[in-house]
Amino acid sequence: MSRAFVRESDHDGDEQLPDKAVSPHPNLVTPEGLRLIEEQIRLLAAARRQARAADDPAGLARTARELRYFTQRRASARVVEPSPSPAPVAVRFGVRVTLRFADGTLQAFRIVGEDQADPAAGLLSWVSPLATAAIGAEIGDVLEILGREAQVLAVEG
Repeated sequence: MSRAFVRESDHDGDEQLPDKAVSPHPNLVTPEGLRLIEEQIRLLAAARRQARAADDPAGLARTARELRYFTQRRASARVVEPSPSPAPVAVRFGVRVTLRFADGTLQAFRIVGEDQADPAAGLLSWVSPLATAAIGAEIGDVLEILGREAQVLAVEG
């Protein structure tokens, strides 16, 4: 039925959108990633208050779904603290990696949690193909990544 034929009184204002999919992987986060999740929860709580004040059922439903997602992500977060050693030996969660591909191109990225990932900003999820191929490698190692060879040039905490 078209919404044009639904009376306003038929709408209870309690719309619930389906939950966002949650990754089956452990929720590893950097300390910064946890801070970003907590900030997102604060922003969503403020947006929910605004949606209530504006009597915006669609806005309430959207913010409720996002709050459920980020509250669950905060509850399941496993913070991986950076290593106290000055220079990591092997690629692992939280480090910045620089690779040189066989064609000479360089790619640098930091391995972070899924919610913090932003490939355009050089932040790759630890479960991404590039990060999983690099984890455990050491400086000088040559990796096969998506059909291309790359050498690990640097690993920085």
